[in-house]
Amino acid sequence: MVRDPKTSMAWLRNLSKYSSTIAKLSSSPKTNTDPFFLLPAFTFLSHFSSNSIQQKPSNSNTKHVIEYSGLLEATKPHEKPRVVVLGSGWAGCRLMKGLDTTTYDIVCVSPRNHMVFTPLLASTCVGTLEFRSVAEPIGRIQPALSREPGSYFFLANCTAIDTHNHMVQCETVTDGEETIDPWKFSISYDKLVIALGSKPSTFGIQGVKEYAIFLREVYHAQEIRRKLLLNLMLSDVPGITEEEKRRLLHCVVVGGGPTGVEFSGELSDFIMKDVQQRYAHVKDYIRVTLIEANEILSSFDDRLRRYATNQLTKSGVRLVRGIVKDVKAQKIILSDGTEVPYGLLVWSTGVSPAPIIQSLDLPKEPSGRIGVDEWLRVPSVQDVFSIGDCCGFLETTGRQTLPALAQVAERQGKYLAELLNRIGKEGAGHANSAKEIEFGDPFVYKHLGSMATIGRYKALVDLRQSKEAKGLSLAGFLSFFIWRSAYITRVISWRNRFYVFINWVTTLIFGRDISRL
Repeated sequence: MVRDPKTSMAWLRNLSKYSSTIAKLSSSPKTNTDPFFLLPAFTFLSHFSSNSIQQKPSNSNTKHVIEYSGLLEATKPHEKPRVVVLGSGWAGCRLMKGLDTTTYDIVCVSPRNHMVFTPLLASTCVGTLEFRSVAEPIGRIQPALSREPGSYFFLANCTAIDTHNHMVQCETVTDGEETIDPWKFSISYDKLVIALGSKPSTFGIQGVKEYAIFLREVYHAQEIRRKLLLNLMLSDVPGITEEEKRRLLHCVVVGGGPTGVEFSGELSDFIMKDVQQRYAHVKDYIRVTLIEANEILSSFDDRLRRYATNQLTKSGVRLVRGIVKDVKAQKIILSDGTEVPYGLLVWSTGVSPAPIIQSLDLPKEPSGRIGVDEWLRVPSVQDVFSIGDCCGFLETTGRQTLPALAQVAERQGKYLAELLNRIGKEGAGHANSAKEIEFGDPFVYKHLGSMATIGRYKALVDLRQSKEAKGLSLAGFLSFFIWRSAYITRVISWRNRFYVFINWVTTLIFGRDISRL
């Protein structure tokens, strides 16, 4: 087909005009005067503003990256003050649950949209409980985040804090390199609560991050379960040598605290009750080793520790006292040179401050946590508080740093919610308005005791307030009943309590779910 030259020139001129119009529209900054933002359904977006799109220079060897910048602007004097909560762990969620939403707008920034009920997380690794039973959506904990026009939840990480300008800088979470580029934005706050928790402690040992699996998040439990079931099925394949079969079916747990002991107990129950029936060909090869540098369950009563040691040994768990020196792809090396081959390695040796905590220009206590005073304030800046595993008392307070426990974080969240509610009702909720406010009684922590399950329907209950204090301590089936009763009442929602109860009954009658999903 031959096109008329005049028609072709007119078509090219129109295309040129259209292209230039598109370029002008894409280069002009979007403001809240855009008709889109003036629609009734989007009037709640009036707090947001966005800056122009910035393009990073790229060459043939680098991926083209687009950075976006947006701002959740500061609140006006006639509006409710805004509390920004960084984190969705025990401390942050208890705080948000207790905040008065008629006084404050709440903004939560976290890389996960749920809270993990960590005391029951080990049970999900072997199918005793399903994963959704231990995950509580943030929107159920604080419904205002889903309903109130000035409250938001952002699936993002905090990257920096500007305490002088009352601003938090964030970057959205993506699912890997092949997904959309992260969106960077800032949030203005009236009150900031840092509840960013902690990270697993590796003590700088090479290979831990690459080859070990931690047990702090739901995806950790999912990874452990998939790896365990994969090894069970691979070990049954024809041609696998005896040595390789024993390696694949050797589960090594490093760390003799409550998490490591509870996971070892759950794993031994899984082996004795489910593997024996459903993986009869390899049942004699699977074993569990628990490695601890000192005594297991060091915070518990001596009698309870001895009882736990005997019960774990009877369940087939091999206890090894040693220090891990190096971690390789298929073996770990102890300080005395002993090599321990493994198919599954679970690392549970305590916690340390997260990298973002270390990078913040805020006062720190000796272990590297954010330093706070008796009212959980960061004393060198205005309107900033910190709770949970990421904070500790400054030496000037004369108080001892509290352990990184769920009950400590939960108690701090409850206290700070009550404190902020009182401040807000006194008219000091906005930024820089609480300087002359009397904060009242300082935070006081009273330890309620410790509990841990050790498998075979047995558990430990230590109700002493400290290691040196006297108090009630129990072990055996009665303790197991107390352990289950206590934790099912601590699960936040009735929905998840129902899930947990049904899972326990189903496991008791039909056994554990061994599907590899």
